[in-house]
Amino acid sequence: MGGGGQQTESSEPAKGDGVGPDGGRGGSAVYTWEEVQKHCHRSDQWLVIDRKVYNITQWAKRHPGGIRVISHFAGEDATEAFVAFHLDPNFVRKFLKPLLIGELAPTEPSQDHGKNAALVQDFQALRDRVEKEGLLRARPLFFSLYLGHILLLEALALGLLWVWGTSWSLTLLCSLMLATSQAQAGWLQHDYGHLSVCKKSVWNHKLHKFVIGHLKGASANWWNHRHFQHHAKPNIFRKDPDINSLHVFVLGDKQPVEVVITVIFRTMFSQRDWVDLAWAMSFYLRFFCCYYPFFGFFGSVALISFVRFLESHWFVWVTQMSHLPMEMDHERQQDWLTMQLSATCNIEQSTFNDWFSGHLNFQIEHHLFPTMPRHNYHLVAPLVRALCEKHGVPYQVKTLQKGMTDVVRSLKKSGDLWLDAYLHK
Repeated sequence: MGGGGQQTESSEPAKGDGVGPDGGRGGSAVYTWEEVQKHCHRSDQWLVIDRKVYNITQWAKRHPGGIRVISHFAGEDATEAFVAFHLDPNFVRKFLKPLLIGELAPTEPSQDHGKNAALVQDFQALRDRVEKEGLLRARPLFFSLYLGHILLLEALALGLLWVWGTSWSLTLLCSLMLATSQAQAGWLQHDYGHLSVCKKSVWNHKLHKFVIGHLKGASANWWNHRHFQHHAKPNIFRKDPDINSLHVFVLGDKQPVEVVITVIFRTMFSQRDWVDLAWAMSFYLRFFCCYYPFFGFFGSVALISFVRFLESHWFVWVTQMSHLPMEMDHERQQDWLTMQLSATCNIEQSTFNDWFSGHLNFQIEHHLFPTMPRHNYHLVAPLVRALCEKHGVPYQVKTLQKGMTDVVRSLKKSGDLWLDAYLHK
């Protein structure tokens, strides 16, 4: 990815770039970081992986993870993100060969923007240890039982009505069971979406579509498009879609002030995917077939709406208590560990917290190793904490109650900052 083989109208060949008849894809040129960093525009994108310079300008549109997530690293070193997101980086490197245009000059450091080389090297050593100890390998039985408990909840919710009827109390109990199954299915689709269950990516993708589509009625492609951006650049304005909510509310310490000065109009375009649509429709078809006999059409709509209401609150509180109170800022080109730790915190471990949050109480470990199976987070956590202590990187762990309280406190602070900026603009 990223190099200067195929020149665009806005990019000039770098000195000694060796552009040849094939567009410069021989990879014989050498570049400085200053030259690479100039190619960070939508129509002109280079990036660096393991000191190799790639031109991704045209190929970014075909990137399996989406054009935006890879474009966020234009003009930067993407080595750590590349290793973190791919199950088999060596296999993926084969597809990068046509994009190779050169490498960094021998006098250039391996890290850009003055990143801490010692920290980067220590984190790579930790990742090597994680791979050697098999912490990136999943236990199929764990995820099979997890899927089983979701299906059991669905069956019990329906059986409850078949056996005992549709009184208000039983309907409420049914709704709670369905909301629980939906929330847990959300954590399971998250596992498949991160390729952390199966050895082969293709099976993770297929099962992801089944869980998020048939069990939840949502789109896998939509989720991938947004969620991978969040992991690539967490809590970074205009790059993390989870905090790009200016059309609804403002977050953090800087956004409330800046939005008073600049109003950003964004149009969201959704890509049609008939496979995802078919999976999502299968969920709603199954749901109405099951519950129409008890509640009719409008009653079934009311039921699923109430279930979504309960589930969405569960989801938002769990995910945001690890991110919303943390630092939010514009791009600062930090190394992988520092960037992730500044935007995430953990919630203390317990059997309930693990189940309630789908192990996302280990948000730090999940962000550092996004393809790691969740049942191994607690094993790598002490190693991550030790590395953070060595390099003076804050490693935050909160109680569940404090995590939720901090969400409210953070929203109040953002609101106060916006009001103050608005009144004194």
